[in-house]
Formats: sequence, structure tokens, C-alpha cells
Amino acid sequence: MFGLGWPEIAIILVVALLIFGPKKIPEIGKSLGQSLRGFKDALSNPPDTSDAVSEDTEQNSHKS
Repeated sequence: MFGLGWPEIAIILVVALLIFGPKKIPEIGKSLGQSLRGFKDALSNPPDTSDAVSEDTEQNSHKS
């Protein structure tokens, strides 16, 4: 894991605990997990851009 051993990870966790406090750590973990899940979903299911382009074209043609 990026060349980090258990002692380095423990030091990072202790510093994070000192900086953010025990109440903020779960909130940070939750938001990080949601961000990673959203990123993973976006990579595995990319939006179909052809539909969006055709809808924009239809909307613009009706405005004219």
C-alpha cells in the first residue's frame, strides 16, 4: 500500500485523530466512502452522452 507499513499508518491515524478529533473522523470516513463509491459507479457505468446531445439538440430546435 504505497510503501507504507503498519507503523506509518498508525502514526497517520494518530495525527488525524489529533487534528480532526474523535467526532469528525466517522463523518470524514463516511463522506470519503460515498465519494469513492460514486467514483466507482461512474467508472463502471459511464453516462450515455449520445442521448444527452440529442435531447439538447431537440430542446434548442424547439426554441427557435
